[in-house]
Amino acid sequence: MPATVCGVDEVVTLASELIRIDTTNTGEPSGTRGERAAAEYVATRLEEAGYETTYVESGAPGRGNVIARLPGADPSRGALMVHSHLDVVPAEASEWSVHPFSGEVSGGYVWGRGAVDMKHLAAMSLAVARRFRRDGVVPPRDLVFAYLADEEAGGVHGAGWLVEHRPELFDGVTEAISEVGGFSLTVGDGVRAYLVETAEKGVGWLRLHTRGTAGHGSLLHTDNAVAKLAAAVARLDAHEFPLVLTPPVRDFLAGVSDLTGVAFDEADPAAVLGRLGAVARMIGATLRDTANVTMFSAGYKDNVVPSTASAIFDCRLLPGREEGFLREVDAVVGPSVRREWKSMPPVSTSFDGVLVDAMTAAITAEDPDARLLPYMLSAGTDAKAFQRLGIRHLGFAPLRLPPDLDYTALFHGVDERVPVDGLLFGARVLDRFLRVC
Repeated sequence: MPATVCGVDEVVTLASELIRIDTTNTGEPSGTRGERAAAEYVATRLEEAGYETTYVESGAPGRGNVIARLPGADPSRGALMVHSHLDVVPAEASEWSVHPFSGEVSGGYVWGRGAVDMKHLAAMSLAVARRFRRDGVVPPRDLVFAYLADEEAGGVHGAGWLVEHRPELFDGVTEAISEVGGFSLTVGDGVRAYLVETAEKGVGWLRLHTRGTAGHGSLLHTDNAVAKLAAAVARLDAHEFPLVLTPPVRDFLAGVSDLTGVAFDEADPAAVLGRLGAVARMIGATLRDTANVTMFSAGYKDNVVPSTASAIFDCRLLPGREEGFLREVDAVVGPSVRREWKSMPPVSTSFDGVLVDAMTAAITAEDPDARLLPYMLSAGTDAKAFQRLGIRHLGFAPLRLPPDLDYTALFHGVDERVPVDGLLFGARVLDRFLRVC
């Protein structure tokens, strides 16, 4: 199959135009916008190519989702879904080199909020879907293309709502691909490993509360709610949870050890992590549970000691660790601190089977010296919702990246951008993969 099999040239235009649609999701209805416009854009592009699309607003006005299905040669096989979210986190324009919603194409990159998280896959899947329909391609099994709202706020008004209220949209789907995987990591002597997400940590939101005695700020106070909470937050922030090597992390580190020749010591994986460059921050976060304070709320006037204070931690948990994690939290913060907890489960699957074989073939056809490695994502995705339907999930949004690009720092970061060559490579790989999966 020639490398030019897919008309991938339009993927750059699609990515740029999607980025120009401001789909900021603050987690609050008043600060969320653009999802309907982006969904309508996607639906129009699909319908131009001959698809019938389903547009659904998931539980609130404007929370737009689009689903389309391409029939395959064997309807008895489970369908494969390619899903992308259309919302993005906020961006402060004054901090950027270009406007975050410009979709500017310059310097070999497509720039803007959502370029890597995750309008690049939305554009790639849209380009391939259009090509397949125009050329009459019949894939081995049904393909479902889904473009979703609200992932950046947990998918409550996106995948989670659809799974609960419109599960028929995903009838027959047994496997899915989406973010965050398929991107290259240069290790050793220029060897490119492509990381395929086979697992992701559980997500928990921990709110800590303290109570104290209110009073005038000029007096002596021994029961200050803010001081008690600040001390508890500092203790938890400094606490290191135990090292736990899960199977996907162990397999990843062993694979890197094989590629680099650096021995992998399970008691001290730091040597292998040290060969990973900037991505070591993300991989390192999969070695143990994490708890990072993100919000602190207390007080209402500068000369009043308040009676209450609260803080929120973003917590990411390894599989099977929720009970142990909460026990450690209670021991660290102490009995005077009350906690509230809500969580979403981890996701995990094996790195084998026809789907993985097809990924390997598609990547190595474009990059013959490539090596695919499984890994665990330290964050969470819409896979958490779709696993409730029994759908197996793998993170596979293929990109060949420059060796010196700090890719993981671009997620929710300033000057988010995706290489033009990487987009073209990804669209070709995705085309090859979906033709044989």
